[in-house]
Amino acid sequence: MHQSPGSAIHKAPSGSRVYAIGDIHGRSDLLRRLHAMILADAAPGSPDSPDSGALRKVVVYVGDYVDRGPDGAGVIDILINQPLEGFESHPLKGNHEDMMIRFLESGEGGDMWLFNGGRDTLQSYGIEFSDMSLYLSEPEALAPVFRDAVPPSHRAFLNGLAIHHREGDYLFVHAGIRPGVALEDQSEQDLIWIRDEFTGSDADFGAIVVHGHSIRAEPEIKPNRIGIDTGAWRSNRLTALVLEGDTRRFLQT
Repeated sequence: MHQSPGSAIHKAPSGSRVYAIGDIHGRSDLLRRLHAMILADAAPGSPDSPDSGALRKVVVYVGDYVDRGPDGAGVIDILINQPLEGFESHPLKGNHEDMMIRFLESGEGGDMWLFNGGRDTLQSYGIEFSDMSLYLSEPEALAPVFRDAVPPSHRAFLNGLAIHHREGDYLFVHAGIRPGVALEDQSEQDLIWIRDEFTGSDADFGAIVVHGHSIRAEPEIKPNRIGIDTGAWRSNRLTALVLEGDTRRFLQT
């Protein structure tokens, strides 16, 4: 998809192709499928990559790897152990990773996390519902059990997630940014949790903000932002935005 006529021209860095993947939410099956599509798309000789051998290839994940879908642990395993060969990888932190990290570290927010898909993530790490039920009245007591079930490599991955990433005229975040606030002054809370104040704004953010967090049936393209959360956990559609030069297109499972 090219820029619409009359619109400002926004570009990815010269010589680069950027793939931005929306919220995965435990769908390791869809992530494997989309990874295969991206590799085929970027392969030398493919219709969209006649000279792809010279390309700088980048993949940005906008967060929410866990919860709601059945295999959050498997998603993190893929991102750690099966990265796309030949690509720079930039995984960002989503609000669901934020809930998971807080629960792992201190047991805080257990009620909210379990209500918002944390049970699925616990099960993906081998903690069955029968085990969870012992702790439902005091979910914070489940935190040490969960901590023992999460591999150190997964803890390191979670603790190393970036909050935002920039490529040319595009800024990648999980949820969005607060209108009227400079990027360097944005709070982490807003970058991974904001919704209506961002999605309802027509402000010029100084870049096209590519984000997830707010589910739409199809990718949402606005003059100041592009939303790529297509609800993969329930729709079976995991979306990647592809940026190269001044062009935009999508890949979708």
